[in-house]
Amino acid sequence: MVATNVKSETMALMDKRSALEAEMNAIIDRLCQPGGPGLSGNLVDSEGFPRSDIDIPVVRAERHRLSELRNDHKVTTEKIDQNIQILHSSRLTSRSSPPKESGNPEGSNNQNSPVVSDVPSASSHNVVLRDSSSDMDVDVMASIPFAMVDEIADASPAAEDGLQLGDQIVKFGNVEAGENLLQRLASEAQTNQGCAIPVVIMRQGAPINLTVTPRTWQGRGLLGCHFRIL
Repeated sequence: MVATNVKSETMALMDKRSALEAEMNAIIDRLCQPGGPGLSGNLVDSEGFPRSDIDIPVVRAERHRLSELRNDHKVTTEKIDQNIQILHSSRLTSRSSPPKESGNPEGSNNQNSPVVSDVPSASSHNVVLRDSSSDMDVDVMASIPFAMVDEIADASPAAEDGLQLGDQIVKFGNVEAGENLLQRLASEAQTNQGCAIPVVIMRQGAPINLTVTPRTWQGRGLLGCHFRIL
């Protein structure tokens, strides 16, 4: 019962996080449209006067709202992570428990024990099977993004290979989660310059597989985008 309640809460939190992400992406799109101020661009011109080409109060309000949404997103993600740890511990405990007596005649073959069916097949990592508790746990754990594309340049390698503003990174080559993520992302790109890197992203709540090839171009860096750690 506890595991079922945690799963329900986790799925609700993931829906909440998707709604937060949708609002964040909408604000980012508005701020980063051509001629816009961006997420941190100056609101004054070269002479120190307020820019006349943008609505400064609106920009300030949207930046403030984006900051609030990012904080809410962080808190929600942390709660999801805590629940996933609970689910994972519950699965390990249930698997380590001794199997109940099945009533089979003595000496019969027990290789078809129901415990075996709890182990998801390799294909289940890419398919959400809501009727299976273990597959749900795998799907929840596998869909946690750790970074978001918050800046991307036109005609950059990242843009040409399919990344979009607001995409959330679940896996970037060998980088999935952990410490020093920005450094590891940069290292992964540099190490694989000229080679296609498999990337898994979440876009509008749906997982998408891409390949991105870091390479030199007319702009800065090998990708032409910036990742923000979630």
